[in-house]
Amino acid sequence: MKVKWLGHASFLITSDKGVKIITDPYTPGVFGLEYKPIKEPADVVTMSHSHDDHNNVNSIPGKPQIIKSAGKNQAKGMEFRGTASCHDECGGKERGDNTIFTFTVDDMKVCHLGDLGRVLTDKEIAEIGKVDVLMIPVGGFFTIDAAAADKVIAQLKPKVVIPMHFQTDRCPKFPVANADPFLKGKKNVKKIDGSVVELKANQLPKDTQIYVFKPAM
Repeated sequence: MKVKWLGHASFLITSDKGVKIITDPYTPGVFGLEYKPIKEPADVVTMSHSHDDHNNVNSIPGKPQIIKSAGKNQAKGMEFRGTASCHDECGGKERGDNTIFTFTVDDMKVCHLGDLGRVLTDKEIAEIGKVDVLMIPVGGFFTIDAAAADKVIAQLKPKVVIPMHFQTDRCPKFPVANADPFLKGKKNVKKIDGSVVELKANQLPKDTQIYVFKPAM
């Protein structure tokens, strides 16, 4: 499985058989996001919620199947499990709902938390289950911050953690923190020289490792 960080909360995940999955495609220019347009084709696109920095599904080439609902969804012979959650700490009253997506690629379970706004409930943890690769927001303000992200990681105990939804040089005006508060003091950090990493089920780290990418777009 190859994981490519396009930017913000958007990743391109490519299976060994060539199935391409894109998560939460952003709209360039909204909210100060200066990432370039996504031109990568996909077979499946997941959308955690309807905000413009996550919902630009119609722009993705390849006529992908769009998945945006909670529950069990089937696409390309794979199951995409949507777990209903909240975009804030007030039951969705401030920013609405959020859907967490989990799916298995090449024997590795991937979990994309979308714009999770609080730590997970026991019910959500049970529904998500074991996680190998976790995409987690860390910038705060619109989502969980660094401290809450640490708590969620402790709840799910993934092998690989990939931070997302933080300020980069492509979105200096986006009103969230950069990755530094989340990374501060952590020794289990691997900085990727680029935007892509290849992961194999039999080579995952024994203890949780944080992979930090440079955005591709």
